[in-house]
Amino acid sequence: MADRVTSEGVRTVETTLERYGPTNRPQLRVGDPDAVPVGEVVRLVVDGTEYRARVESNADGEPVLRGAFETPRLARTPGEGGNHLRAWLDDVGLDYGRTVHLDVVTPDYKYGVRAPGERATYAATETPDSGLASIARDLDG
Repeated sequence: MADRVTSEGVRTVETTLERYGPTNRPQLRVGDPDAVPVGEVVRLVVDGTEYRARVESNADGEPVLRGAFETPRLARTPGEGGNHLRAWLDDVGLDYGRTVHLDVVTPDYKYGVRAPGERATYAATETPDSGLASIARDLDG
């Protein structure tokens, strides 16, 4: 069984809930550009469930998260799957401009989001070795 870590035991990075696009979709702008690997798909825990999210850049080159999806493929092609990050944001009722906490569970690999004042527990996950990660990307792509 995997070890568990709490939000108090990991590094937390502040993100800001913002609108983007012509239909005002939500995105989380990450306050520390070194906290996330831009251009990569990472694991993102939302309300206790692990999804995949692509870390993108906004027009100013800042890292943003725009969704949480069932698979890495859906994270790369977000129009094809349900966005669990958007559903969670709707459920917690945060307004644009508010802070959302991004917990760094495993740097460059696994993160968690939570509303201000909330606590979370995550399964501690180690990054796969680079060879296995490369094979997984090839199979998924």
